[in-house]
Amino acid sequence: MDKLTNQQVLEKLQAQFADHIRNISEPKGLLTFETDKDVVIDILRLLKEDNTLQFIYLTDITAVHYPELAKPYAVVYHVHSLVFNVRVRIKVFLEKEQLNIPTATLLWQGANWMERETYDFFGIIFDGHPDLRRILNMDDLGVFPMRKEYPLEDPNRVDKKDFYFGR
Repeated sequence: MDKLTNQQVLEKLQAQFADHIRNISEPKGLLTFETDKDVVIDILRLLKEDNTLQFIYLTDITAVHYPELAKPYAVVYHVHSLVFNVRVRIKVFLEKEQLNIPTATLLWQGANWMERETYDFFGIIFDGHPDLRRILNMDDLGVFPMRKEYPLEDPNRVDKKDFYFGR
């Protein structure tokens, strides 16, 4: 069996989704690109179901908050072709007012808990998810703790004052 290269994966994707594949990079050999939320499931389906690619293992779904960007939330998918030992990272950037993205549970049942965790910590809503509710935090928690919109420390803590440290 021949080795699958990042270039071959990219060519296969660009043949069908050329207008939706952007910002391609290979940090430490990991093929990484950005796409749109309306085609991400189609891209994931191609990666999984194409016999020449076989990215059958969904390693992770998570999110990242970049408060300085116009589209501050990135949903990040990591998929792995166990047959060829090749990994791909896919990023989908979302606007603050539109935190909806289609669910990947249509392709991988294991996406269920990953999407619940991403919802729980970032507030990303996965449309079509069978049971989207908090998984680790309290149900009545009114915030999403991994968003970078909260102060890192309580400014009223007296044990953090400079004079305690000789400053």
